[in-house]
Amino acid sequence: MIELTDLTKTYGAATVLDQVSLTIERGGVTSIIGPNGAGKSTMLTIVGRLLKADGGTVTVDGVDVTRARGRDFAKRLSILRQENRFTTRLTVRDLVAFGRYPHSQGRMTGEDHDQVEAALGFLDLVPLGDRFLDELSGGQRQRAYVAMVLCQDTDYVLLDEPLNNLDMKHAVAMMLQIRRAADVLGKTVVIVIHDINFASAYSDRIVAMREGRVAHAGAPKEIMTPEVLRDVFELDVRVEEIDGSLIGVYYR
Repeated sequence: MIELTDLTKTYGAATVLDQVSLTIERGGVTSIIGPNGAGKSTMLTIVGRLLKADGGTVTVDGVDVTRARGRDFAKRLSILRQENRFTTRLTVRDLVAFGRYPHSQGRMTGEDHDQVEAALGFLDLVPLGDRFLDELSGGQRQRAYVAMVLCQDTDYVLLDEPLNNLDMKHAVAMMLQIRRAADVLGKTVVIVIHDINFASAYSDRIVAMREGRVAHAGAPKEIMTPEVLRDVFELDVRVEEIDGSLIGVYYR
């Protein structure tokens, strides 16, 4: 379980996170939605210990993330940031192998290599394994970064905008793989995502943020309503259902 208590973050006079308290239970897929500047990525980055909060606490399975040993924490929780840059020329397989560092400390075993190949297969990257990252499309690189995070083999997986640079076909494939990571591999997956239709279709829980606070949280059925979405995004929306099942959200 991930627990945030009174989490705050400011930049000068701007408050990015305003005493956020939130509990994310183990298992399944939790999507974080909201307009630009709502604090979604900042919150995820603090949970992943890549950014320091100005106040409040974050615990993962009862352990304060600021006090956890680096290697132990990296075996429990992995994170993919929205922006990723590698200055060295790497193949896809080399990149994915970085995910094994908390386990191997640079001395890869047969099990580590097996995990790399499994991650490549999971994201359909085996044919691209020996290609260099700068030879790939943006969508292919994004899949490689997600494979690297999955290869870390942590209980908790945080993904900031995993659908970046993906066309519709590959966005659907990515969400299916994220669902598989939760359902088949038993991961707790938390994603920041802008497409609320994808969020509603593939998530178990949705957290809606606005102005640095959690505005609403609950099952997709509870969040994907005109009233909630109007409150979060300040837009008039129409929700389409068939036989009680949500099929789409449309902006007016």
